[in-house]
Amino acid sequence: MSPAKHSSNGWKAASVDSDPLLRFHWRLIQGGERAGASRAYQSSLSATGLPDLLPQIEFCRQAEECGIDSLLVDFGWSKPDSIVLSTALGLATQKIRLIVAYRSGLLCPTSFVQQLNTLSHLIQGRFSLNIVAGSSPDEQAYYGDFLSHDERYDRTEEFLAICNALWRQDGAVDYSGRYYRVEKSKLNTPFYSPERTFPEIYIAGNSPSAQRVSISQGTCWMRFPETPHDLAGKIRPVLESGKEVGLRLSIIARPTREEAVAAAYELLKGADAQFDDRAKEKELTERSDSLSIKSLNQSSEWGTSSLWTGAVRTHGPAAVALVGAPDEIASAILEYKSIGITQFILSGWPKLESMLFFGREVLPLVRTKERALIRKEPPASVSAMPAAL
Repeated sequence: MSPAKHSSNGWKAASVDSDPLLRFHWRLIQGGERAGASRAYQSSLSATGLPDLLPQIEFCRQAEECGIDSLLVDFGWSKPDSIVLSTALGLATQKIRLIVAYRSGLLCPTSFVQQLNTLSHLIQGRFSLNIVAGSSPDEQAYYGDFLSHDERYDRTEEFLAICNALWRQDGAVDYSGRYYRVEKSKLNTPFYSPERTFPEIYIAGNSPSAQRVSISQGTCWMRFPETPHDLAGKIRPVLESGKEVGLRLSIIARPTREEAVAAAYELLKGADAQFDDRAKEKELTERSDSLSIKSLNQSSEWGTSSLWTGAVRTHGPAAVALVGAPDEIASAILEYKSIGITQFILSGWPKLESMLFFGREVLPLVRTKERALIRKEPPASVSAMPAAL
């Protein structure tokens, strides 16, 4: 691999002949995590709400050795605060980056940027943001938020407009919108990173509203996958705006396809036999106002020979999975790259073993295939700082 090079947006990415390679991230393990546990069951465990630093720090170390770029620190009522946990993990590690998930609307933009700028100095800017508008009206109500789906994205757009203006540091910020108003806002603690002047901002969601906010205020639209054929046209406006598109999914990889498919269906049997909470998952889906969650639950089980949605009904939307032998998984990933996907937030069951197998067996194949393709293609476009207010 050739040395990393700086792109025009300040990001220093691994590259071959100056063209960026795909970036792979992984979900951090949670406290008390049970292999194969459904989303509803995992959330019900008291240990899930507690930091579990020693295993999580070791997971960070293993991720570095696997070639993983960043670890996603989830946000939700059943988990520790993502900013505080990321601070602890960042102080205990040296290289791994963290993706701090957070929901707009819970803090005022100025306080949010102040916290993150402080974090950037503590851990040398080794984090990015996964901004989520929320998918459960019930959970949003826990935090005193009663806006509709589209209103939450409208508020997110205003929220990030103020955040980005503060990160640009081009003078005091005045903003008056429907949801936020600040006057001559400024901060004495700037964002710090040796690689860029503002954090990467992944906007989560499959809806047109999420796409719009990704273009106007984000650096990457991070969504759940569809088949490459169905996805190509939907992501084109984001790519044409100069922003990136990433996918959040899971990996079920085994030495042979037969073993991988068997493992996928064993995951479903295990969820039913051990935890028996399909009814809870069904209720979560029915009460959600997320377009992506509803559409995934209505999709066919196999989108392609590798793309499987069978576990979505028990493990949530992030359980859309690529299933197969290492070469099949690598080829499927490269097919997404061919339509413009540049980043992936991945997971598996169990998380550690899946990550180790991916790093040992799948990632080297991806890099080999990628190098062969990159040398034949023109350089990809890079994300830019969101437009000024």
